[in-house]
Amino acid sequence: MNSKRLTASIAALAMLLGLSVEAAASNSHHRAQYDYAKVVSARPIIRYVTVKEPVRECWHETQYYTTHHRPPGNAGRTLLGAAIGGVIGHQFGSGRGNDAATIAGALIGGAVANESGYANGQYGRTQHSRPVRRCETRYRRTKQERIDGYDVIYRYRGQKYQTRMPYDPGNRLKIRVDVRPARY
Repeated sequence: MNSKRLTASIAALAMLLGLSVEAAASNSHHRAQYDYAKVVSARPIIRYVTVKEPVRECWHETQYYTTHHRPPGNAGRTLLGAAIGGVIGHQFGSGRGNDAATIAGALIGGAVANESGYANGQYGRTQHSRPVRRCETRYRRTKQERIDGYDVIYRYRGQKYQTRMPYDPGNRLKIRVDVRPARY
C-alpha cells in the first residue's frame, strides 16, 4: 500500500514540476529582452496624390455706362407744346367735352414737344467708363509625394532582416529578442 501512495505522490510531484516548467516558459515570454540592431537601409515608400488647391484670381475690367441729360430750355419747350396742344384741343367739342378736349390737347402737346428733343438728338448723352474689380476662385491641381512608410533592412548578429515601418528609424533600431525552445 505504501508503494501505491509513493507512486501517486511521485506522479503528482512530476505533474507539478511539469506545470511549473511550462509556466516558467510562458512567463519568460512576457519578460522579453531588447537590443539594438544596425540599420543597413531605410527606403521610403512613396505614393503620389493629386491635390486640388483653391486659387483666387482677380482682375480689372472696364465697365461702360451712359447718362442722359436734358439740354437747357427743355422745360420751356414742353410748356409751349402743352399750351399749343391746349388751344388746339379747345377748338374741338362743346360744354364739358370742350374742357376734356383742352386737357387732352395740353397733355398730348406737352408730350410731343418733350419727345421731339429725343428725336432731334437734342438730349445729351454722355458715355462713361470705370474700372471694376472681378474675382473668381479656380482650382489648381498639383501632384504631391506622400511617404506611406519605410522598407527597413537591418543587421543583427551577422544576419540581415527586413521589416516595414511607419517612420525612418535612423542608424539603429530597437528590436525585441525572444529566445524560447523549439517545439517538435
